[in-house]
Amino acid sequence: MRTLITRDFDAAFEKVDVLVSPTTPTTAFTIGERVDDPLAMYKADLCTIPSNLAGNCAASIPCGLSPDDGLPVGFQVMAPPLADDRLYRVGAALERELASRWGGGLLDQLASSPAGAYLKVGGAR
Repeated sequence: MRTLITRDFDAAFEKVDVLVSPTTPTTAFTIGERVDDPLAMYKADLCTIPSNLAGNCAASIPCGLSPDDGLPVGFQVMAPPLADDRLYRVGAALERELASRWGGGLLDQLASSPAGAYLKVGGAR
């Protein structure tokens, strides 16, 4: 199975520099929310498992807050093995663009969201 997944990634990376996907199929969950549900915890990792199995490098970059619950949403960037520099360049470009659109960083947004109080971020209480 691992060999097939690796071949699929190799074929994709012959055509593109990076692949992107959500980091998880849902938004972040609160601390302890799924501790008694191992299947839900496993499903949260569903989008990251293929890259891990193939041995690729990957990074999750916060790309906003969910309008539903105010919790962070992750944007996963995947690159071939030993191509970590691509992740850093894409992540930096994404963060720069989002900060210019938001007028500040994600932590500033999080601090003023309902989730900010729960997570005790910034001035949120």
